[in-house]
Amino acid sequence: MKQTRAILGALALTGCGTLSGVAGDPVAVFPVAPDAPERWAAAGVTGDMPAADWLAQFNDPMMEALVAETLEANPNIRAQYFAVRAASAQARSVYGRSLPNVSAGLSGGVTSNYSETLDERFTDPTYSLGVDASWTADLWGRVRASIEASEADLAASEADLASARLSLASQTAIAWTDLNEAVAQERVAIQTFEARNRILSLTERRFARGLVDSLDVRLARSAVASAEASIAARSQARENATRRLEILLGRYPGNEIKAPGTLPELEPIQAAGTPVMLLARRPDVAASEARVIAAGLRAEQARLAVLPNLSFSASVGTNETDFADLFDPTRIAANAIASLAQPVFNGGALKADKAAALANAEAVLSSYVANVLLAWREAEDAIAADGYLAQQVEAQARALDEALKAEELATRQYSNGLITIFNLIDAQTRRLNAESTLISVRSARVSNRIAFHLAVGGGIPGEPVSETINNNAP
Repeated sequence: MKQTRAILGALALTGCGTLSGVAGDPVAVFPVAPDAPERWAAAGVTGDMPAADWLAQFNDPMMEALVAETLEANPNIRAQYFAVRAASAQARSVYGRSLPNVSAGLSGGVTSNYSETLDERFTDPTYSLGVDASWTADLWGRVRASIEASEADLAASEADLASARLSLASQTAIAWTDLNEAVAQERVAIQTFEARNRILSLTERRFARGLVDSLDVRLARSAVASAEASIAARSQARENATRRLEILLGRYPGNEIKAPGTLPELEPIQAAGTPVMLLARRPDVAASEARVIAAGLRAEQARLAVLPNLSFSASVGTNETDFADLFDPTRIAANAIASLAQPVFNGGALKADKAAALANAEAVLSSYVANVLLAWREAEDAIAADGYLAQQVEAQARALDEALKAEELATRQYSNGLITIFNLIDAQTRRLNAESTLISVRSARVSNRIAFHLAVGGGIPGEPVSETINNNAP
């Protein structure tokens, strides 16, 4: 049984071997993950572990407050917490069933006897007390395997809770980032509307003086209307982003949260740990590993089910006249029974149980390998993306600077009659697109940084659940 756990743990952690030692019979070689390299493929990061409190790097107290609120109020987290409590109770139940079972019964009644001599009926109360005890010896470690499997289930459930908390914290931080991006985009749309309104006023004055024809006026009005439509679209996006965040917070989606529309400036990723460190750091990987252990232990249980069972039982009963003799060791020993039972024929049920347990262990281990590969890919993606997004931010900032200067120049030239309104609208559109794209790229980099900490299993501040729930814990 302990060998089972060691073999499965070695398979999960080192990525080599077979499950032949789990149930005594050789089985197929499991697919295993490739050896983890010593460092990430993406250059420029060290092997140090990233900071546990990754929210602090954004220097946004509101983001931290929203994450804390989400972890307290989100119903999915509360549901996961109570799943942990259920797994804990189940583990205690499995352990309790391994101990001796003692039951006692008390009964009472009345006896009635008729005396012909006295021509009278006599009634007497009667009492009886019985105690039954039974216990199955764990000769082969089957019971212990069951206990350890339930403990592994509990460990998996606790890791699931940690993973859910980290995921929810990341979702909330990204939702807050999306809301700030939406507010910033709405602000750009409003500024564009105001700028095009100024151009419309200028065009109408020039038309009144006979310097331009009606085509310029209509084009200017069309540009204003397009800017107005853009404001409506951006406002809708802002409200949708607000409601998404409010749902994560467990609030009614009433579009009440206000955001400043600012996005943090980020330094390059410096510390990212290593691929091996990630396996010990990510809670979802820890949950998969615990399920591998549980599946292996249940496979061991299925193998041991064909071996004999040694059980002991004793039953003692008495009435009101000799209650004192109930716990007499001699009397108890005289009523004790030991039995040794060996399964002989059960229609192949035990063999099928063993095959099912082995197949389930293989499936669980394959899932573990898939989860490890996914974890490595997510981390590599996030590390590499940070560098590319930083390049995009820098290049797009230059594009916006040039677009702003071009718009200013076009506005002056149009006022002086040197260019057409087509040139001016084109310059404004380029500036609008450049500013909007810069906001989107900066937001994407912030979201990617959050995803990076999710990928490497970064910690989050605060307690797992609210004090109210904790106070109700057993």
